[in-house]
Amino acid sequence: MQNTAIQVRDLQKSYKKLNVLKGVNFSVEQGSIFALLGSNGAGKTTLVKILTTLLKQDGGTAIVNGFDVASQPDHVRQAISLTGQFAAVDEMLTGQENLIMIARLRRLKQPRQVADELLTRFGLIDAANRRASTYSGGMRRRLDLAMSLVGTPPILFLDEPTTGLDPEARIEMWKVVKELADGGITVFLTTQYLDEAEQLADRIAILHEGKIIASGTLAELKQLFPPAQKEYVEKQPTLEEIFLAIIGKKEEH
Repeated sequence: MQNTAIQVRDLQKSYKKLNVLKGVNFSVEQGSIFALLGSNGAGKTTLVKILTTLLKQDGGTAIVNGFDVASQPDHVRQAISLTGQFAAVDEMLTGQENLIMIARLRRLKQPRQVADELLTRFGLIDAANRRASTYSGGMRRRLDLAMSLVGTPPILFLDEPTTGLDPEARIEMWKVVKELADGGITVFLTTQYLDEAEQLADRIAILHEGKIIASGTLAELKQLFPPAQKEYVEKQPTLEEIFLAIIGKKEEH
């Protein structure tokens, strides 16, 4: 348990007669990226809400950063940050003002310095004094993530963080998430994009109809399938590869 950031045992949740979580079990190591995959209605958001103390479970236990989410929610909240599917920034404020506001709410010393350090880290220093309403989708997402990191929480929950972003912005976000994990932050990621989990996750769990039906590293999950039959075919580029190649060529001219 010493190197475990999140420990979930037999977690259950129902809404009236609808069983959403039916005994979920998994653990997340400190400093790792853990991806939870599942289709709409699988229970991903319900699970995240329980782990972030926004919802109480009906049964089972969840330990986050050594604290029980049900009996020690205040301790859990001090150790986590949550970035939802849509950027929660104040569009009337500038990027710098958004970060200063969060730093003050967290009662940090020198909030302006904290804000400027994060703006620099996320490549937003040139847009620091612009209103967030003028930011692109990718910039807004980076600002949202920067706001989540005010106070350096050891555990970061990302609930479908690249929803609605274009391919360039998604890849940019992936780089940021990898850097956070390299810096020791534990990242709990939910996504519907399989390539996102493939690119980022140290471990992957698949939530289906309220239960974890498979979990492990990407290599371990691949072993669940029979070996592929070898055929020699010409590899066709993906649309994403084509898009980025075209954009790259245009930028060179």
